Amino acid sequence: MTVQPYLFFDGKCEEALAFYKKALGAEVTMLMRWKDHPEPTPGMTPPGAENKVMHAHVRLGDTEIMASDGRCQGKPSFQGFALSVTAKDEAEANRVFGALADGGQVQMPLAKTFFSPSFGMVADRFGVAWMVLVPAGA
Repeated sequence: MTVQPYLFFDGKCEEALAFYKKALGAEVTMLMRWKDHPEPTPGMTPPGAENKVMHAHVRLGDTEIMASDGRCQGKPSFQGFALSVTAKDEAEANRVFGALADGGQVQMPLAKTFFSPSFGMVADRFGVAWMVLVPAGA
């Protein structure tokens, strides 16, 4: 069994993918726009969304994430979860955390905790919550 996050950016998917490419080195391995839907159903494509992202696969390190513009209503809402990044060392944690915090909101600055030499929480500019940590003993 595989469980993968699927993020709905509600009209800002392409912008988010470009941000994650720059900030995290993400690789978009597949992208389909609404206009390319192989079996369009009347009313399924949001009005004016023909060039928006219907479905994308993104690789972040060893993780696959899926993403979409969803219904393109301009109100993305990411609540009740966070994506966790395990950095190899404190330098990588600082780089990743800083990149995600650019235009976002730091919820807990990177700091030493009882379980990590460096742990922090941030919501990126799209509202996606991230936890960045360095494993104990790294």
